[in-house]
Amino acid sequence: MKILTSLLAAVILSGITLTSHAQDTLEVNLETFIQLAIENSGQAKFNNSDIDLAENRVQQAKAQRFLPQLQFRSEHAAVPGVKGFGNFPENELYLDPTARNDWDNWGLFTRVRISAAQPIINWGAVKKAVRAAENGVRAAEEMNVARQNEIEVQMFELYYSYILALEIERLLAEATDNLNQIEESLQEAYDNGDDGIDDTELFRLEVFKAEFDIQKAEVIEGLLFVKRAWAYVLRNDQNIVYVPNTVFLDPLAKNLEDVSYYQTSALQYRPEIRSIGFTQAGISNFIASLEAQARPQLILGMSTTFASTPIRPRQRNPFIVNQGNTFNTGLGFTIRQNLNFMQIRPNIERSKIELRRIDFLKMSAQDGIMLEVTDAYRQAKLSEVRVEKTDDALVKTKEWLRQEQLDIDFGIGDTRDFVDALQKELELKLALKEVVFEYNMNLAELNRTAGFSVTSLID
Repeated sequence: MKILTSLLAAVILSGITLTSHAQDTLEVNLETFIQLAIENSGQAKFNNSDIDLAENRVQQAKAQRFLPQLQFRSEHAAVPGVKGFGNFPENELYLDPTARNDWDNWGLFTRVRISAAQPIINWGAVKKAVRAAENGVRAAEEMNVARQNEIEVQMFELYYSYILALEIERLLAEATDNLNQIEESLQEAYDNGDDGIDDTELFRLEVFKAEFDIQKAEVIEGLLFVKRAWAYVLRNDQNIVYVPNTVFLDPLAKNLEDVSYYQTSALQYRPEIRSIGFTQAGISNFIASLEAQARPQLILGMSTTFASTPIRPRQRNPFIVNQGNTFNTGLGFTIRQNLNFMQIRPNIERSKIELRRIDFLKMSAQDGIMLEVTDAYRQAKLSEVRVEKTDDALVKTKEWLRQEQLDIDFGIGDTRDFVDALQKELELKLALKEVVFEYNMNLAELNRTAGFSVTSLID
């Protein structure tokens, strides 16, 4: 029997309305189970870091709006003083041809420089760069939604796997009691010399019991595995045991729409396609920013320099520049033009080629998504039929079993037919639970391919 075949991937992910069930046990519903699983998921946290990086690029682009160039620099050194041998006052020492460095007198030289540049006209280059970065954030957010939807499907499977294991455990416990009764009846009939019971029937029963024990072992191990997986994704510091808030596995009450409904929805809501759309807008804004940067820009500039050397005289003559003692500042406009067109044009052309590639990527993604939706719809439709037909077969088998039981009660029945009916009923009960689980999983996958959250299935 195939049970819980794809849960291992969910275990590596990391997770609720809570109601008290016992002192150390809490019931969880599907929606909150998924919510906490995502909160604990290392993969989800890693995906969120892509958004953080994209938002950081927005901040970098916005930082270019005001004073993108603002620098402060200070210089310090030990320098000798100055002495003159002519009869010149200190403020005219620069006129003394005999002035020399005074190597016996040392002092500290300090110079501070501040420069800034503020774009006045840049043809919207910064604004378009900011828009491009913001489109990048939206694209990252949509891709994060796509990855989160995949995690939701895995958590959906893990949640219903627990319920499936509980259902099968209950069915096998019931079947164990029935098998014990059948074994006692067959052995009693065999001991009484019933012509319809021979060694073959007893061997058949033993073989069935051995196969049945394998199924029981699989269910026990599967349930333990699911419990460990739950403990991992819902890890907490209180050592609380979590269980589903329901123990009955029923088909989700969602009627399948026409396949065109899911295809149209996928083209409109699939986060992968929406992400590509934002990427296209981001590249378009980036190209516009590059083109704006290639035009002449008007920039307001400011520069201030202050230098002080106390052991050297300060010269007041504006035509004399004394690097040791000075203060000057300037404020004005400049026109800046990048003349390296041989590099500008290829960069713009490369971005346009990338934009065309994104167009092709979107077409390819739409083609793949259409096939994905069609296949998911086919699987959901087939599993819907399996649920319906398996349930019909189980109803007929129960009628068959009741008839065989009545025949035996009236002494006209065949024990072999009764055992066959009982075995078939057990097989169909187990099969029904598995096809219901498969149907629910296929609905969840169909919802994901159509761009819906799996939690919408329980609304």
